[in-house]
Amino acid sequence: MKKISILGCGWLGFPLAKKLIKKGHSVNGSTTSENKLVVLENAGINPFLVALESESVSESIHDFLDNSEILIIDIPPKLRGANADSSHSSRKIFVEKIENLIPFIEKSTVKKVLFVSSTSVYGDENGVITEETIPNPETESGKQLLLAETLLQDNQNFQTTILRFGGLIGEDRHPVKFLAGKENLENPDAPVNLIHQKDCIKIIEAIINQSKWNEVFNAVAPFHPTRQEYYTQKAKEQTLILPKFIDEKSNIKKTISSEKLENNLKYQFNIENY
Repeated sequence: MKKISILGCGWLGFPLAKKLIKKGHSVNGSTTSENKLVVLENAGINPFLVALESESVSESIHDFLDNSEILIIDIPPKLRGANADSSHSSRKIFVEKIENLIPFIEKSTVKKVLFVSSTSVYGDENGVITEETIPNPETESGKQLLLAETLLQDNQNFQTTILRFGGLIGEDRHPVKFLAGKENLENPDAPVNLIHQKDCIKIIEAIINQSKWNEVFNAVAPFHPTRQEYYTQKAKEQTLILPKFIDEKSNIKKTISSEKLENNLKYQFNIENY
């Protein structure tokens, strides 16, 4: 039994916490919503109200990290609208949050950190992308995720594993719902790079159980039909209006490889979920 703290009990963190508790672990979970404290508590999670800001961290961070061996950081950058012309505060806020968090990790009992990142750190590269591919993020969130990864990995006070997820899907979350009925969609023959919530949770479990620390893993299902094939089929399955793609070749054909993760963790994705 391990004591684990999950910073960010949202779409992924909440079901992850419940699964870890079922496996016998003790879990501290954070939320920024006071109303959600009772939801976490009812699920068997030790609830904490933790606000991570660019200039401060809630006092509760001490108790949240207390006696934990593992910290899972699962908070999105939330930088929509941030661009090169944005102010410093709006562009650097996520990195500053991580910078402010690190001293509290250093002073705590936490020795292992799992940071949930994204394959957006690779940018629009062509070809097969592995962990050896040099990241070249183009979006602001991708840039800040990469900076945050580096801050955590470079710290010698704890071991950090970086988990770069592809596009997140689940029972209640699928991009086809946003694409249905849309027209002139680009990159029709670009491959999809997706990962299901169930695989996300099982992979994190495997990293913890097998003590795979100081690693970087891509986590994308080895299932790469074209965008047009995949989203047309999904729209049909869900009786949605079919999305319409432009009739031209894609500029970007990026395929994320999870071969390292599959080999190192002996992990098999459940393609039926896709």
